Amino acid sequence: MRKLLVYLTFLVTLVAPGLAQKASKVMVMEIKSDIDPRTNRYVELALEQAEEIGADVVIIEMDTYGGLVADAKDIVENILDFEKPVWVFIDKDAASAGALISIACDSIYMAAGSSIGAATVVVGDGTQAPDKYQSYMRSTMRSTAEEKGRDPKIAEGMVDQNIEIEGVTKAGEVITFSTSEAIEHGFCEAKVTSIEEILERNGIEKYDLIRYELNITEKIIAFFLNPFISGILILVIIGGLYFELQTPGVGFPILAAAIALVLYLVPYYLNGLAESWEIIAFIVGIILIALEVFVIPGFGLAGVSGLILTVGSLVLMMLNNDVFDFTLVPFDKIFIAISTTLGGLLGGVIIMFFGGVRLANSKMFSRIALTSTEKRSEGYTSSFIKESMIGKTGEAYTVLRPSGKVLIEDEIFDAYTRGGYIHQGAKIKVIGEEGTSLKVKQAD
Repeated sequence: MRKLLVYLTFLVTLVAPGLAQKASKVMVMEIKSDIDPRTNRYVELALEQAEEIGADVVIIEMDTYGGLVADAKDIVENILDFEKPVWVFIDKDAASAGALISIACDSIYMAAGSSIGAATVVVGDGTQAPDKYQSYMRSTMRSTAEEKGRDPKIAEGMVDQNIEIEGVTKAGEVITFSTSEAIEHGFCEAKVTSIEEILERNGIEKYDLIRYELNITEKIIAFFLNPFISGILILVIIGGLYFELQTPGVGFPILAAAIALVLYLVPYYLNGLAESWEIIAFIVGIILIALEVFVIPGFGLAGVSGLILTVGSLVLMMLNNDVFDFTLVPFDKIFIAISTTLGGLLGGVIIMFFGGVRLANSKMFSRIALTSTEKRSEGYTSSFIKESMIGKTGEAYTVLRPSGKVLIEDEIFDAYTRGGYIHQGAKIKVIGEEGTSLKVKQAD
Protein backbone atom coordinates (compact mmCIF):
# COMPACT_ATOMS: atom_id res chain seq x y z
CA MET A 1 0.00 0.00 0.00
CA ARG A 2 2.81 2.35 0.93
CA LYS A 3 4.65 1.63 -2.36
CA LEU A 4 1.43 2.37 -4.26
CA LEU A 5 1.12 5.77 -2.58
CA VAL A 6 4.72 6.59 -3.40
CA TYR A 7 4.17 5.60 -7.00
CA LEU A 8 1.00 7.74 -7.30
CA THR A 9 2.84 10.69 -5.77
CA PHE A 10 5.59 10.27 -8.37
CA LEU A 11 3.04 10.27 -11.21
CA VAL A 12 1.36 13.43 -9.88
CA THR A 13 4.76 15.11 -9.75
CA LEU A 14 5.35 14.31 -13.40
CA VAL A 15 1.89 15.30 -14.60
CA ALA A 16 1.29 18.31 -12.36
CA PRO A 17 3.36 20.85 -14.37
CA GLY A 18 1.23 20.20 -17.43
CA LEU A 19 -2.00 20.37 -15.42
CA ALA A 20 -0.94 23.54 -13.65
CA GLN A 21 0.07 25.34 -16.83
CA LYS A 22 -1.32 28.85 -16.43
CA ALA A 23 -3.43 30.56 -19.04
CA SER A 24 -1.81 33.23 -21.21
CA LYS A 25 -2.79 36.79 -20.36
CA VAL A 26 -3.97 38.64 -23.45
CA MET A 27 -4.71 42.36 -23.21
CA VAL A 28 -6.87 43.98 -25.87
CA MET A 29 -6.97 47.75 -26.45
CA GLU A 30 -8.84 49.75 -29.07
CA ILE A 31 -7.75 52.49 -31.46
CA LYS A 32 -11.02 53.38 -33.13
CA SER A 33 -10.87 57.17 -33.31
CA ASP A 34 -8.59 59.93 -34.57
CA ILE A 35 -5.00 59.68 -33.36
CA ASP A 36 -4.58 62.61 -30.95
CA PRO A 37 -3.16 63.30 -27.46
CA ARG A 38 -6.05 61.40 -25.86
CA THR A 39 -5.28 58.29 -27.94
CA ASN A 40 -1.60 58.72 -27.12
CA ARG A 41 -2.29 58.77 -23.37
CA TYR A 42 -4.75 55.87 -23.68
CA VAL A 43 -2.12 53.63 -25.35
CA GLU A 44 0.54 54.66 -22.84
CA LEU A 45 -1.70 53.78 -19.89
CA ALA A 46 -2.79 50.51 -21.51
CA LEU A 47 0.79 49.36 -22.07
CA GLU A 48 1.67 50.33 -18.49
CA GLN A 49 -1.16 48.18 -17.17
CA ALA A 50 -0.20 45.33 -19.51
CA GLU A 51 3.27 45.41 -17.98
CA GLU A 52 1.86 45.54 -14.43
CA ILE A 53 -0.39 42.50 -14.89
CA GLY A 54 2.30 40.57 -16.78
CA ALA A 55 0.42 40.28 -20.07
CA ASP A 56 1.94 37.74 -22.46
CA VAL A 57 0.67 39.51 -25.57
CA VAL A 58 -1.12 42.78 -26.40
CA ILE A 59 -3.58 43.05 -29.30
CA ILE A 60 -4.70 46.38 -30.76
CA GLU A 61 -8.12 46.52 -32.41
CA MET A 62 -7.59 49.11 -35.17
CA ASP A 63 -10.10 51.14 -37.16
CA THR A 64 -8.92 54.68 -37.80
CA TYR A 65 -8.38 57.13 -40.65
CA GLY A 66 -5.30 58.51 -38.91
CA GLY A 67 -4.59 61.72 -37.05
CA LEU A 68 -1.66 63.65 -35.65
CA VAL A 69 1.79 62.43 -36.67
CA ALA A 70 3.49 63.55 -33.45
CA ASP A 71 1.14 61.49 -31.29
CA ALA A 72 1.39 58.51 -33.65
CA LYS A 73 5.18 58.69 -33.34
CA ASP A 74 4.90 58.60 -29.53
CA ILE A 75 2.62 55.55 -29.75
CA VAL A 76 5.08 53.82 -32.08
CA GLU A 77 7.94 54.40 -29.66
CA ASN A 78 5.92 52.99 -26.76
CA ILE A 79 5.07 49.90 -28.83
CA LEU A 80 8.68 49.36 -29.90
CA ASP A 81 9.85 49.69 -26.29
CA PHE A 82 7.31 47.15 -25.02
CA GLU A 83 9.07 43.87 -24.28
CA LYS A 84 6.21 41.46 -25.05
CA PRO A 85 4.62 40.87 -28.50
CA VAL A 86 2.18 43.50 -29.77
CA TRP A 87 -0.20 42.43 -32.53
CA VAL A 88 -2.73 44.53 -34.41
CA PHE A 89 -6.11 43.42 -35.76
CA ILE A 90 -7.21 45.85 -38.49
CA ASP A 91 -10.98 45.73 -38.64
CA LYS A 92 -11.76 48.04 -41.57
CA ASP A 93 -9.12 50.83 -41.81
CA ALA A 94 -5.54 51.62 -40.79
CA ALA A 95 -4.88 54.78 -42.77
CA SER A 96 -2.16 57.40 -42.38
CA ALA A 97 -1.01 57.46 -38.72
CA GLY A 98 -2.94 54.22 -38.22
CA ALA A 99 -0.75 52.55 -40.86
CA LEU A 100 2.39 53.74 -39.08
CA ILE A 101 1.21 52.30 -35.76
CA SER A 102 0.26 49.00 -37.45
CA ILE A 103 3.68 48.64 -39.07
CA ALA A 104 5.28 49.11 -35.62
CA CYS A 105 3.48 46.00 -34.33
CA ASP A 106 5.09 42.55 -34.36
CA SER A 107 2.25 40.99 -36.36
CA ILE A 108 -0.52 42.46 -38.51
CA TYR A 109 -3.86 40.70 -39.02
CA MET A 110 -6.68 42.09 -41.17
CA ALA A 111 -10.36 41.40 -41.56
CA ALA A 112 -11.87 40.91 -45.02
CA GLY A 113 -12.44 44.22 -46.79
CA SER A 114 -9.90 46.11 -44.68
CA SER A 115 -7.12 48.40 -45.92
CA ILE A 116 -3.76 49.76 -44.78
CA GLY A 117 -1.72 52.68 -46.16
CA ALA A 118 -2.39 56.19 -47.51
CA ALA A 119 -0.01 57.81 -45.03
CA THR A 120 0.55 61.12 -46.82
CA VAL A 121 0.67 63.98 -44.32
CA VAL A 122 -2.04 66.62 -44.76
CA VAL A 123 -2.53 70.04 -43.16
CA GLY A 124 -5.59 71.42 -41.41
CA ASP A 125 -7.60 72.09 -44.59
CA GLY A 126 -6.93 68.61 -45.99
CA THR A 127 -4.31 69.56 -48.58
CA GLN A 128 -0.89 67.93 -48.71
CA ALA A 129 1.57 69.22 -46.11
CA PRO A 130 4.93 70.78 -47.15
CA ASP A 131 7.75 68.41 -48.09
CA LYS A 132 9.53 68.70 -44.72
CA TYR A 133 6.59 66.93 -43.08
CA GLN A 134 6.41 64.32 -45.87
CA SER A 135 10.15 63.70 -45.51
CA TYR A 136 9.78 63.17 -41.77
CA MET A 137 6.89 60.75 -42.29
CA ARG A 138 8.78 58.82 -45.00
CA SER A 139 11.79 58.46 -42.73
CA THR A 140 9.62 57.31 -39.81
CA MET A 141 7.74 54.77 -41.95
CA ARG A 142 10.97 53.45 -43.46
CA SER A 143 12.80 53.02 -40.16
CA THR A 144 9.76 51.43 -38.48
CA ALA A 145 9.32 48.94 -41.33
CA GLU A 146 13.02 48.04 -41.21
CA GLU A 147 12.77 47.47 -37.45
CA LYS A 148 9.96 44.95 -38.00
CA GLY A 149 11.44 43.23 -41.07
CA ARG A 150 9.01 44.71 -43.59
CA ASP A 151 9.85 46.27 -46.96
CA PRO A 152 10.91 49.89 -46.18
CA LYS A 153 10.41 50.96 -49.81
CA ILE A 154 6.74 49.95 -49.69
CA ALA A 155 6.35 51.76 -46.37
CA GLU A 156 7.75 54.93 -48.00
CA GLY A 157 5.40 54.43 -50.94
CA MET A 158 2.47 54.71 -48.52
CA VAL A 159 3.57 58.31 -47.98
CA ASP A 160 5.15 59.44 -51.26
CA GLN A 161 3.16 59.17 -54.49
CA ASN A 162 6.30 59.71 -56.56
CA ILE A 163 7.81 56.38 -55.51
CA GLU A 164 7.38 53.68 -58.13
CA ILE A 165 7.80 50.00 -57.19
CA GLU A 166 7.55 47.40 -59.93
CA GLY A 167 4.65 45.06 -59.38
CA VAL A 168 3.37 47.12 -56.48
CA THR A 169 2.58 50.70 -57.50
CA LYS A 170 3.02 53.22 -60.29
CA ALA A 171 4.26 56.79 -59.95
CA GLY A 172 1.49 59.17 -58.93
CA GLU A 173 -0.24 56.63 -56.67
CA VAL A 174 0.06 56.40 -52.89
CA ILE A 175 0.13 52.77 -51.76
CA THR A 176 -2.99 51.49 -50.03
CA PHE A 177 -3.19 47.70 -49.64
CA SER A 178 -6.30 45.58 -49.41
CA THR A 179 -6.15 42.54 -47.14
CA SER A 180 -4.97 40.17 -49.87
CA GLU A 181 -2.43 42.68 -51.21
CA ALA A 182 -1.04 43.28 -47.72
CA ILE A 183 -0.61 39.51 -47.26
CA GLU A 184 1.10 39.22 -50.65
CA HIS A 185 3.65 41.95 -49.88
CA GLY A 186 4.40 41.03 -46.28
CA PHE A 187 2.33 43.68 -44.51
CA CYS A 188 -0.19 41.23 -43.09
CA GLU A 189 0.19 37.76 -41.61
CA ALA A 190 -3.30 36.49 -42.36
CA LYS A 191 -6.93 37.33 -42.98
CA VAL A 192 -8.96 36.68 -39.82
CA THR A 193 -12.42 37.35 -38.49
CA SER A 194 -11.77 37.76 -34.78
CA ILE A 195 -9.21 38.06 -32.03
CA GLU A 196 -9.97 34.49 -30.99
CA GLU A 197 -8.90 33.32 -34.45
CA ILE A 198 -5.62 35.24 -34.11
CA LEU A 199 -4.90 33.46 -30.82
CA GLU A 200 -5.81 30.10 -32.32
CA ARG A 201 -3.43 30.67 -35.26
CA ASN A 202 -0.64 31.34 -32.78
CA GLY A 203 -1.33 28.17 -30.80
CA ILE A 204 -2.73 29.97 -27.75
CA GLU A 205 -5.60 27.78 -26.60
CA LYS A 206 -5.79 28.64 -22.93
CA TYR A 207 -5.95 32.36 -22.24
CA ASP A 208 -7.49 35.14 -20.18
CA LEU A 209 -8.77 37.97 -22.39
CA ILE A 210 -8.48 41.33 -20.63
CA ARG A 211 -10.00 44.37 -22.34
CA TYR A 212 -8.36 47.60 -21.22
CA GLU A 213 -10.66 50.36 -20.02
CA LEU A 214 -9.81 53.75 -18.60
CA ASN A 215 -10.26 54.00 -14.84
CA ILE A 216 -12.73 56.45 -13.32
CA THR A 217 -10.06 59.15 -12.92
CA GLU A 218 -9.11 59.01 -16.61
CA LYS A 219 -12.78 59.02 -17.62
CA ILE A 220 -13.32 62.17 -15.56
CA ILE A 221 -10.26 63.75 -17.22
CA ALA A 222 -11.63 62.82 -20.66
CA PHE A 223 -15.00 64.34 -19.67
CA PHE A 224 -13.42 67.71 -18.90
CA LEU A 225 -11.66 67.71 -22.29
CA ASN A 226 -15.07 68.18 -23.93
CA PRO A 227 -15.10 71.69 -25.52
CA PHE A 228 -18.57 72.40 -24.12
CA ILE A 229 -17.41 71.61 -20.58
CA SER A 230 -14.28 73.70 -21.15
CA GLY A 231 -16.48 76.66 -22.09
CA ILE A 232 -18.50 76.28 -18.89
CA LEU A 233 -15.30 76.15 -16.83
CA ILE A 234 -14.05 79.38 -18.45
CA LEU A 235 -17.40 80.99 -17.60
CA VAL A 236 -17.08 79.89 -13.96
CA ILE A 237 -13.50 81.23 -13.79
CA ILE A 238 -14.51 84.68 -15.10
CA GLY A 239 -17.71 84.83 -13.05
CA GLY A 240 -15.97 83.70 -9.87
CA LEU A 241 -13.27 86.37 -10.17
CA TYR A 242 -15.88 89.07 -10.82
CA PHE A 243 -18.10 88.23 -7.86
CA GLU A 244 -15.12 87.93 -5.54
CA LEU A 245 -14.07 91.45 -6.52
CA GLN A 246 -17.63 92.66 -5.90
CA THR A 247 -17.87 91.01 -2.47
CA PRO A 248 -14.31 90.60 -1.16
CA GLY A 249 -13.90 88.26 1.77
CA VAL A 250 -16.82 85.94 0.94
CA GLY A 251 -14.49 83.24 -0.38
CA PHE A 252 -17.00 81.10 -2.29
CA PRO A 253 -16.68 82.82 -5.72
CA ILE A 254 -12.87 82.72 -5.72
CA LEU A 255 -12.95 79.09 -4.54
CA ALA A 256 -15.27 78.17 -7.42
CA ALA A 257 -12.98 80.00 -9.86
CA ALA A 258 -9.91 78.20 -8.51
CA ILE A 259 -11.56 74.76 -8.76
CA ALA A 260 -12.74 75.50 -12.32
CA LEU A 261 -9.22 76.61 -13.28
CA VAL A 262 -7.72 73.37 -11.95
CA LEU A 263 -10.35 71.29 -13.77
CA TYR A 264 -9.53 73.19 -16.96
CA LEU A 265 -5.73 73.03 -16.79
CA VAL A 266 -5.04 69.54 -15.41
CA PRO A 267 -6.81 67.43 -18.11
CA TYR A 268 -5.18 69.38 -20.95
CA TYR A 269 -1.78 69.21 -19.27
CA LEU A 270 -1.96 65.45 -18.63
CA ASN A 271 -2.97 64.82 -22.24
CA GLY A 272 -0.02 66.82 -23.56
CA LEU A 273 -2.07 69.72 -24.94
CA ALA A 274 -1.33 72.40 -22.35
CA GLU A 275 2.38 73.13 -22.45
CA SER A 276 4.19 74.68 -19.48
CA TRP A 277 4.80 77.95 -21.35
CA GLU A 278 1.09 78.24 -22.14
CA ILE A 279 0.19 77.89 -18.45
CA ILE A 280 2.84 80.48 -17.54
CA ALA A 281 1.41 82.84 -20.18
CA PHE A 282 -2.06 82.44 -18.65
CA ILE A 283 -0.76 83.24 -15.14
CA VAL A 284 1.15 86.30 -16.40
CA GLY A 285 -2.02 87.47 -18.18
CA ILE A 286 -4.04 87.25 -14.96
CA ILE A 287 -1.32 89.16 -13.05
CA LEU A 288 -1.28 91.94 -15.66
CA ILE A 289 -5.07 92.29 -15.50
CA ALA A 290 -4.93 92.42 -11.69
CA LEU A 291 -2.25 95.14 -11.83
CA GLU A 292 -4.40 97.14 -14.24
CA VAL A 293 -7.45 96.86 -11.98
CA PHE A 294 -5.85 97.43 -8.58
CA VAL A 295 -2.62 99.35 -9.17
CA ILE A 296 -2.48 101.16 -12.51
CA PRO A 297 -5.25 103.74 -13.12
CA GLY A 298 -7.30 103.46 -16.29
CA PHE A 299 -7.05 100.56 -18.75
CA GLY A 300 -3.93 100.60 -20.88
CA LEU A 301 -1.06 98.43 -22.04
CA ALA A 302 -1.02 96.10 -19.03
CA GLY A 303 -4.74 95.38 -19.29
CA VAL A 304 -4.73 94.79 -23.06
CA SER A 305 -1.62 92.60 -22.82
CA GLY A 306 -3.18 90.64 -19.97
CA LEU A 307 -6.36 89.99 -21.96
CA ILE A 308 -4.38 88.87 -25.02
CA LEU A 309 -2.21 86.50 -22.97
CA THR A 310 -5.16 85.09 -21.01
CA VAL A 311 -7.47 84.49 -23.96
CA GLY A 312 -4.63 83.33 -26.24
CA SER A 313 -3.28 80.82 -23.71
CA LEU A 314 -6.77 79.38 -23.08
CA VAL A 315 -7.13 78.80 -26.84
CA LEU A 316 -3.63 77.32 -27.27
CA MET A 317 -4.15 74.87 -24.39
CA MET A 318 -6.91 73.21 -26.40
CA LEU A 319 -4.77 72.72 -29.51
CA ASN A 320 -1.97 70.29 -30.31
CA ASN A 321 0.20 73.04 -31.79
CA ASP A 322 3.98 73.22 -31.96
CA VAL A 323 4.51 76.61 -30.26
CA PHE A 324 3.03 78.91 -32.98
CA ASP A 325 3.14 76.35 -35.79
CA PHE A 326 -0.45 75.31 -36.61
CA THR A 327 0.31 73.61 -39.94
CA LEU A 328 -0.86 70.17 -38.85
CA VAL A 329 -3.72 71.36 -36.63
CA PRO A 330 -7.10 70.83 -38.36
CA PHE A 331 -9.01 74.06 -38.98
CA ASP A 332 -12.11 72.73 -37.24
CA LYS A 333 -10.08 72.17 -34.05
CA ILE A 334 -8.85 75.79 -34.15
CA PHE A 335 -12.39 77.06 -34.75
CA ILE A 336 -13.79 74.99 -31.86
CA ALA A 337 -11.02 76.18 -29.49
CA ILE A 338 -11.59 79.87 -30.34
CA SER A 339 -15.39 79.52 -30.19
CA THR A 340 -15.25 77.70 -26.85
CA THR A 341 -12.98 80.32 -25.24
CA LEU A 342 -14.85 83.35 -26.56
CA GLY A 343 -18.17 81.71 -25.70
CA GLY A 344 -17.05 81.17 -22.11
CA LEU A 345 -15.79 84.75 -21.84
CA LEU A 346 -19.00 86.14 -23.35
CA GLY A 347 -21.03 84.06 -20.92
CA GLY A 348 -18.98 85.45 -18.04
CA VAL A 349 -19.61 89.03 -19.22
CA ILE A 350 -23.36 88.36 -19.50
CA ILE A 351 -23.38 87.00 -15.95
CA MET A 352 -21.52 90.11 -14.75
CA PHE A 353 -24.00 92.57 -16.24
CA PHE A 354 -27.30 90.73 -15.94
CA GLY A 355 -26.76 88.14 -13.22
CA GLY A 356 -24.76 90.21 -10.74
CA VAL A 357 -27.71 92.30 -9.49
CA ARG A 358 -30.05 89.32 -9.18
CA LEU A 359 -27.48 87.24 -7.33
CA ALA A 360 -26.68 90.06 -4.93
CA ASN A 361 -30.39 90.42 -4.08
CA SER A 362 -31.10 86.69 -3.79
CA LYS A 363 -31.82 84.90 -0.50
CA MET A 364 -29.00 82.42 -1.14
CA PHE A 365 -26.45 85.23 -1.48
CA SER A 366 -27.67 86.94 1.70
CA ARG A 367 -26.84 83.78 3.64
CA ILE A 368 -23.13 83.96 2.78
CA ALA A 369 -22.60 87.75 2.53
CA LEU A 370 -23.68 90.85 4.47
CA THR A 371 -26.07 92.71 2.16
CA SER A 372 -27.60 95.24 4.60
CA THR A 373 -26.18 98.55 5.87
CA GLU A 374 -25.98 99.12 9.62
CA LYS A 375 -26.77 102.82 9.88
CA ARG A 376 -25.94 105.11 12.82
CA SER A 377 -29.51 106.45 12.78
CA GLU A 378 -30.77 102.93 13.51
CA GLY A 379 -28.60 102.64 16.59
CA TYR A 380 -25.51 100.96 15.02
CA THR A 381 -22.19 102.53 15.97
CA SER A 382 -18.62 101.49 16.57
CA SER A 383 -18.10 104.29 19.13
CA PHE A 384 -18.21 103.84 22.89
CA ILE A 385 -18.84 107.60 23.36
CA LYS A 386 -22.46 108.07 24.40
CA GLU A 387 -22.72 111.83 23.68
CA SER A 388 -20.89 114.32 21.51
CA MET A 389 -17.62 115.51 23.00
CA ILE A 390 -16.87 118.19 20.42
CA GLY A 391 -16.04 121.53 22.03
CA LYS A 392 -15.29 120.13 25.47
CA THR A 393 -11.97 120.83 27.17
CA GLY A 394 -9.65 118.82 29.40
CA GLU A 395 -5.99 118.04 29.75
CA ALA A 396 -3.45 115.66 28.23
CA TYR A 397 -3.37 112.62 30.49
CA THR A 398 -0.27 111.39 28.63
CA VAL A 399 2.02 112.90 26.06
CA LEU A 400 0.29 113.07 22.65
CA ARG A 401 2.76 112.49 19.79
CA PRO A 402 0.39 112.56 18.03
CA SER A 403 -1.76 109.92 19.80
CA GLY A 404 -2.20 109.24 23.50
CA LYS A 405 -4.85 109.72 26.18
CA VAL A 406 -6.75 112.73 27.50
CA LEU A 407 -8.73 113.41 30.71
CA ILE A 408 -12.13 115.06 30.30
CA GLU A 409 -14.61 115.37 33.18
CA ASP A 410 -12.75 112.71 35.16
CA GLU A 411 -12.94 110.18 32.24
CA ILE A 412 -9.98 108.98 30.17
CA PHE A 413 -10.33 108.79 26.38
CA ASP A 414 -8.06 107.76 23.50
CA ALA A 415 -7.10 110.81 21.50
CA TYR A 416 -4.86 112.08 18.73
CA THR A 417 -3.79 115.42 17.33
CA ARG A 418 -3.61 116.74 13.82
CA GLY A 419 0.06 115.88 13.87
CA GLY A 420 1.30 118.22 16.54
CA TYR A 421 2.98 117.43 19.85
CA ILE A 422 1.16 118.09 23.16
CA HIS A 423 2.90 117.78 26.54
CA GLN A 424 1.38 115.84 29.42
CA GLY A 425 -0.85 118.09 31.57
CA ALA A 426 -1.40 120.66 28.81
CA LYS A 427 -4.92 121.97 28.23
CA ILE A 428 -6.70 120.42 25.21
CA LYS A 429 -9.95 120.95 23.31
CA VAL A 430 -11.95 118.32 21.37
CA ILE A 431 -12.43 119.21 17.70
CA GLY A 432 -13.63 115.90 16.27
CA GLU A 433 -14.68 112.29 16.86
CA GLU A 434 -13.46 109.27 14.90
CA GLY A 435 -14.82 105.94 16.10
CA THR A 436 -13.49 105.33 19.58
CA SER A 437 -10.94 108.20 19.52
CA LEU A 438 -11.19 111.96 19.95
CA LYS A 439 -9.45 114.44 17.75
CA VAL A 440 -7.97 117.22 19.88
CA LYS A 441 -5.83 120.34 19.72
CA GLN A 442 -3.99 122.30 22.39
CA ALA A 443 -6.31 124.87 23.93
CA ASP A 444 -5.45 128.57 23.60
